[in-house]
Amino acid sequence: MHSKSKFLIVSFLLIFLLGVIANLAIAQDTSSTTYTTTTTTETETARTSTARAGIKGGLNVSNLYVDDVDDENARFGFNVGLYAQLFSSEVFAIQPELLYSTKGTRTTYDDLVMGEGDAKFNLNYLEVPVLAVIKLGDAAELHFGPYWSYLLSANIDVDGDTDSFDELDRDNFRSWDFGIAGGVGLNFGSTQIGVRYSKGLRKLENSDEAEALVGDAKNSCAQLYIAFSM
Repeated sequence: MHSKSKFLIVSFLLIFLLGVIANLAIAQDTSSTTYTTTTTTETETARTSTARAGIKGGLNVSNLYVDDVDDENARFGFNVGLYAQLFSSEVFAIQPELLYSTKGTRTTYDDLVMGEGDAKFNLNYLEVPVLAVIKLGDAAELHFGPYWSYLLSANIDVDGDTDSFDELDRDNFRSWDFGIAGGVGLNFGSTQIGVRYSKGLRKLENSDEAEALVGDAKNSCAQLYIAFSM
């Protein structure tokens, strides 16, 4: 198995294990204080063990990178979907998400063969991050963990003199992508506003034509989002 795939699987298992340990620790702590009043115990148990779910969406600023990320040719898009917090305690939770997320890049070309123009690479994914949540009190959260995504569609919009990109579509790019993500969220009651950055670990090209255009490029994406708990 590829070393990067192993890394993501181990990351997921560690996050899951941390969630189980945190949940067991909270349960043990709750059971050890059964001598307190019934009202206090019920309130604490409800507050520490209740799962949370909601909707979220926001702005994507994406690009493709080889060695270093360059935001000069960023593509602006969006993300929207659902999230939940499981194994939730006062300090930790596991947050899986299901998102529709647009990625890609834009580039300007100017040569004798293709002429002049602009090309926008549009890659649209169904994305599943599974994140560890470190709670900094009630005000803020840190998020980090792996993500997996499935390429739903791909196309290239060209504003220029060439039709060299016309034959490129979803079949020229890998169906599955994976990587790591991290960010911070600020809580305002049942609303959270946050930023996140994700970095793909898999090459996108799946054909000689795509490789000629994007080389060994991988996804990178910065997000600004708002989430509403239901």
